[in-house]
Amino acid sequence: MADQNDDLPAHVQTYESFSKIVLFSILLLVLLLSCMALGLVGSLGLLATVLGIGGTIALLIAFAVLG
Repeated sequence: MADQNDDLPAHVQTYESFSKIVLFSILLLVLLLSCMALGLVGSLGLLATVLGIGGTIALLIAFAVLG
C-alpha cells in the first residue's frame, strides 16, 4: 500500500505534462487552420504565412518558458 502513495506525485507530474502537450497541439492546430483559411479563402497569403510562422514561434517560446 505504501507504493501507491509514493507514485502519486509522479502521476500528477505526468498528467500535467500530458495536458500541456495536448493544449499545445490544439492551439497549433487552430493556428494552422486559421492561417490556411486566411490564405485560401481570404486571399491573403502573405499575411497568413507571416502569422503562421510568427504564431508557431510564439507558441514554441511560450511553452518553452512556461514549461
